[in-house]
Parts: sequence; C-alpha cells; structure tokens
Amino acid sequence: MTASSFSADNIAHFLKEHPEFFQNHAELFSSLRVPHPNETRAISLGERQILTLRARTKDLEWKLSGLVSNASGNERISKTLMQWCCRMLAEDDALQIPAHIVRSLGDLFDLPTIALRVWNLTRLEDSEFAQDVTDTIRTYARDLAKPFCGPLADQEAASWLGTPPASLAIIALRPAGRVEPIGLLVLGSDDPERFTPDMGTAFLDTINELASASLLRLQGPDHQEYA
Repeated sequence: MTASSFSADNIAHFLKEHPEFFQNHAELFSSLRVPHPNETRAISLGERQILTLRARTKDLEWKLSGLVSNASGNERISKTLMQWCCRMLAEDDALQIPAHIVRSLGDLFDLPTIALRVWNLTRLEDSEFAQDVTDTIRTYARDLAKPFCGPLADQEAASWLGTPPASLAIIALRPAGRVEPIGLLVLGSDDPERFTPDMGTAFLDTINELASASLLRLQGPDHQEYA
C-alpha cells in the first residue's frame, strides 16, 4: 500500500470504526508525537488529548457563564415588568394610565424617551396621546406583526420622541384576540446596542399585552369592536 492509496480521511474513518486499535497497539500510542497546537515542539498523543479536553471545558464554561448571565438578566426584566403591572393595577384613575405607561417604563427600564399614541379610545379622543396619528401611522401599526427593534430609519413614529434615538423599539398595541391595533408605543435609547434587529421580543410582547389590556379601560361604554 502506498501513501497515495489512502487519505487522512480514510485513516480517521478506520480509527473511528476500530477504537480497539490503540488498545491492541499500546506501544504505538505511547510513542506517537504530534505538533503542539500553540508551539513548535511535539507532544504525545495523550497530552494533545488533554489539551483538547481543556479547550472544550473552557468553551463550555464560557457558554454556561453566558446562560447564567442571560437568566439573571431575564429575571431582572421579569421583576421589573411585574412592578410595572402592579403600578397599573393600582391606578384608580383610568385617564392617568397613558401617562403612567410612559413614565413608569422610562423609570423602570432607564429609557430617556418614550412616546405613546392611541386611537379608537373614546375617552382619549381629545388627549395629547391621540395627536399626530396619521393614516400612514395606522397602516404601519396594522402591518407590524411583531415589535420592530433596530436603528432609526426614518420611521414616522420616531418623530414623537423629539430627540432622534440611536436605537428604538416600536410596539403595535394590539389587545388579545384582536387584529386591529389601538396604538403605537415607541421606546428610544441613546445606546445603539440597546435595541437590535436580532434581539428577542418576548418581553416587548409582554409590554404590548399589559399596556393594551390597561388602555382598554379607556374605551367608551358604546365602543365599536375592530376586528
């Protein structure tokens, strides 16, 4: 058999299919020398396996650390949302809910600018929260199947914030069981990495559910259902 008649893949496949090879040839295993991954010297096959296992262990430690950090962050956000929900439930005057949503979200999540606009809520028809709502805005909200997260990109709703944000999240406020939204919530941040296109939106979806349910208290007794 010549070197050209088999490849490295053939050898790897053979060793994988015959794990007893090194057991039957223990003297070969102990005498094999392979290149050190980070140095020019050669080391034994056993040492190389130890180095490989150490590298894998370190990689797993980094992944575990990331999971613990994410879990801790998610727990903090969950507690913050719980506090926000409790504050809204404790609000006796329903007319204060829109301002409460904006103020509390800003305080709890440390956001410099937040804007809320609503429509089809009878008790807020003359409110500041019903101003600057165009047909384009309503269409945008209707088409927004999930929260938008990312950089400022000439979104009309971002003009409500006053100061252009480095990143923002836009949430269509859509009550459970309804197709038509009743408003838009815009969260602005000075941090370009605060809201990114690849981030999860589970907590933003929760904000939508809680805010929408609270705002429904501001519908008149003879409100029209929008489906």
